[in-house]
Amino acid sequence: MRIIVDGDACPGISIIEKIAKSYKLDLIVYCDINHYIALDYGEVKIVDSGFQSVDMYVVNTCIKNDIVISQDYGVAAICLGKEAFVINPKGYNYTDKNIDRLLEERHISQKIRKAGGRTNNPRKRTKEDDIRLKTTLEKIIECNLRE
Repeated sequence: MRIIVDGDACPGISIIEKIAKSYKLDLIVYCDINHYIALDYGEVKIVDSGFQSVDMYVVNTCIKNDIVISQDYGVAAICLGKEAFVINPKGYNYTDKNIDRLLEERHISQKIRKAGGRTNNPRKRTKEDDIRLKTTLEKIIECNLRE
């Protein structure tokens, strides 16, 4: 089990890093050349800045039972298909039961924006998001270390 992070837009990397270190899990954070991420534990892999290049590295690297952290629904859907655990940086689980709905909502929002409409912006990150990320990540790790 490894933790793989889509680091281009991932708040909470310090929380993820602490948890990976405490459980002695490999941590890989992918980012493009336009971002700078420094870690004390784990490794940062820098990739080209092309369209979805980080996403493709995350998808191609993950294997069964890895934990993937990404806010991209497309990445989540593919990684779920590879039997990885996927959560977003706010600590919400992506599952086979909710990913289709999330992808559909994204599609509808894109259609609204393309037609000139407006959609809601994401909410600001809160302390509760940090707590949820920590709790969810530790729960996934604990459940799978027992198996």
